[in-house]
Amino acid sequence: MTAVTGTGGSAPLALVVGGSRGLGLAAARQLADRGYRLALTARNAEDLERAAAQLRKDGTTVEVHACDVRDEAGMEAVVALVEQTAPIEVLLHVAGVIQVGPLAAMNRDDFREAIDIMLWGPINTALSVSPRMVARGHGRIGIVTSVGGIVPAPHLLPYTTAKFGATGFSRGLRSELSGSGVTVTTAEPGLMRTGSHLNAQFVGNQGPEFAWFSTADNIPLVSMDADRAASQIVDAVLSGRAVVQPTPLAKIAQRVDALAPNATSVLLGAVTRLLPDAPPSAVHEKVPGHVAQQRLRPRARGQVQWLTTLGRRAARRLNQATRDTSQVSPEPPVMS
Repeated sequence: MTAVTGTGGSAPLALVVGGSRGLGLAAARQLADRGYRLALTARNAEDLERAAAQLRKDGTTVEVHACDVRDEAGMEAVVALVEQTAPIEVLLHVAGVIQVGPLAAMNRDDFREAIDIMLWGPINTALSVSPRMVARGHGRIGIVTSVGGIVPAPHLLPYTTAKFGATGFSRGLRSELSGSGVTVTTAEPGLMRTGSHLNAQFVGNQGPEFAWFSTADNIPLVSMDADRAASQIVDAVLSGRAVVQPTPLAKIAQRVDALAPNATSVLLGAVTRLLPDAPPSAVHEKVPGHVAQQRLRPRARGQVQWLTTLGRRAARRLNQATRDTSQVSPEPPVMS
């Protein structure tokens, strides 16, 4: 790897928002491999400390700050605190939430949560960091959106809504900062094996919803290894590229939609009709994937565990192991 230096010849600093697990942790490792010191933020302090402990074993300098990206003042405070030690040379926003289920089982709170985290999160973070970068005349910003932010994903409407907004913000921010020395890269990955199916939130017919989502999220050739995706994203951000689509599905989906939007709409409608319906008169209940998995019949649960072997391995490596670790074993992925 090419060595990089920051102010005064020291290692430069990268702030990874949502860096405690999954794709965020994988990207943090990639930045560390390229010579960066790290500042990680996430909502859960315990997750942050576990991630930092993993990174420090490899000799990486890491500081952690528990903060909710929905908290504008909190993000401003974290950025100010981090910059007391060194300027933030790279900002990578990865924080997100995934809610899976039919629209009939969703409510407005699901949309608020998705938009607050995955649209206001990038806005709050970038507006805190970018003026400082502009004042210095250089900086790299990466915002992880999704293929679901350019082509709507079935049974992921709150997620899709927020990601469409984040894609527009990220691409527009690049234009606004043109000529300032600060670049903004929009990362639009598709399915990745990060282990996040165990922590995604499921509504409606939760067991079958978990079965289709976790299987799709972990099939080789359809989903991508998280470390490979993170490497491509980090390379694109550091080189200042406008857009990166690291997974095959993302590239294919965008091109098909651009060439044949009506056909794409028909196909997505057909897929949606094949997915589980919401139970009649169901009470709105949202459970994490490791709980939804237990609502499958034993035979189906065993089949799903076998099909998601690679994702469960990724979960252990990327700090996605749930509080109920029995759901990550026995042995034997996600949109961003």
